[in-house]
Amino acid sequence: MQLDTEVTQQTPMSVLVVDDEPQVIWMLQFSLQAEGYETYSARDGRSALEEIREHHPTLMLLDIMMPVMDGWSVLEQMRSLPAEDRPRVVVVSARSSPRDRAKAAELGADAFVPKPFNVDDLLAVLHGLAEASPAETAGA
Repeated sequence: MQLDTEVTQQTPMSVLVVDDEPQVIWMLQFSLQAEGYETYSARDGRSALEEIREHHPTLMLLDIMMPVMDGWSVLEQMRSLPAEDRPRVVVVSARSSPRDRAKAAELGADAFVPKPFNVDDLLAVLHGLAEASPAETAGA
């Protein structure tokens, strides 16, 4: 008698880090990889959209103020993607007024973390999004 043993390999969650500051990207990728996330990066909005189409990340950390294409435009462009192709988005920005937070939510961001940020707090937000179903965070 043969027992069927199913080995399930859990693929790591992937995170696209989008920021125009290389040291921010490095620090976030280092922290995320230490937590077991697979990471990708982009230094402007246009590159971010290319990374989304190529790698289909699960989550995205998105800065707002960037050259070429800002984070607002990225969120607007993502609306044209099928829902299953859109990563969950955490806006990470120094622009953190109530108006900016409301705009991020209106454009589909799942969470907002103001700069400067504590890495542990940011990771907690990411872990929460990774564990929650899309329906649980819609419009949060």
